[in-house]
Amino acid sequence: MKPLLEVRDLDIAYSGSRGRMPFRRERADAVVRGVSFTVGANETVALVGESGSGKTTIARAIAGLLVPSRGQILFQDRDIGARVEQRSKELHREIQLVFQNPDSSLNPRRRIRSILDRPLRFFFRLSRRARRERIGELLQDVHLDPRYMHRFPRQLSGGERQRVAIAGALAAEPKLILCDEIVSALDVSVQANILDLLRELQAKRGISYLFIAHDLAVVRWLAQRVLVLYRGHVMEEGTSDEVFSRPFHPYTEMLLKSVPEPDVSRPLLAVAETDGRTDGVGWTGKGCPFSSLCPRHLGSICDEETPPRRRVSPTHALLCHIPPAELAAAQASLDSLGDGAASHRASGS
Repeated sequence: MKPLLEVRDLDIAYSGSRGRMPFRRERADAVVRGVSFTVGANETVALVGESGSGKTTIARAIAGLLVPSRGQILFQDRDIGARVEQRSKELHREIQLVFQNPDSSLNPRRRIRSILDRPLRFFFRLSRRARRERIGELLQDVHLDPRYMHRFPRQLSGGERQRVAIAGALAAEPKLILCDEIVSALDVSVQANILDLLRELQAKRGISYLFIAHDLAVVRWLAQRVLVLYRGHVMEEGTSDEVFSRPFHPYTEMLLKSVPEPDVSRPLLAVAETDGRTDGVGWTGKGCPFSSLCPRHLGSICDEETPPRRRVSPTHALLCHIPPAELAAAQASLDSLGDGAASHRASGS
């Protein structure tokens, strides 16, 4: 079966320094390099990484807000690499974007009914009465009382505003929703409720998600497959279970070490020492992009030679000079870290 979304060898670069601080050192080359992945129907694929890893840039390109410098973005076998203004109304409807901050999409001067009415008027020929009934149904779908339609965004909590933003995306009856850090600004207990809602909506409607996050524990709760990004490169990819089982890529290992432990009496594992190496800001494109921070750094080979993509299984791959068996042996102490931390965060305890 063909995927719903296919990204092939994607490169994305920002030209010049527009919008950046003049005293900051610029990185002249691409911010996303050679990224490929698919999203199937009724599937959740997560892009995980720290700020600057390129995950939001990829989502913006899929949404048509950026044009790739190389590669293809295919949606249902159609090339959709053009800017959003050149896309059809139907494609607008089928791909929706939910932002980290719901205030980006909720007009503070309009009531919720007006906000949800807009996509219904734009995409569908419905009577005023039918639209009003549909607004009530959408609010119920995201577990809000239909009477919320009479409120303004400022009268809602952060979690409630995010539910309204999700309802706005659902109003278009999309096939794919791009979720850009949509739970990162919420309390842990609220995060768990939103994640449960997304899973419920997927089961009910067959929606696919491209879920963007920096928190591995959140991702494991929701995604079937995961791509771990660093400096625009896919350092590791696999099913959720594979990415949380050794061997991890050293960058994934470092992310796992930063997840809070459920046992407060047990000290956190510290990120490994980097032997005085820098934070990678001045990386010139040679060697591994993670070499300057890697806790498994081998020496000059990491700094000077591009790492191979090593297959652990047909669905699991690492971009690393270290063979998977050697990584697995070195990481034996981390066997239970991913499971415990993920359960702790997802449960909201």
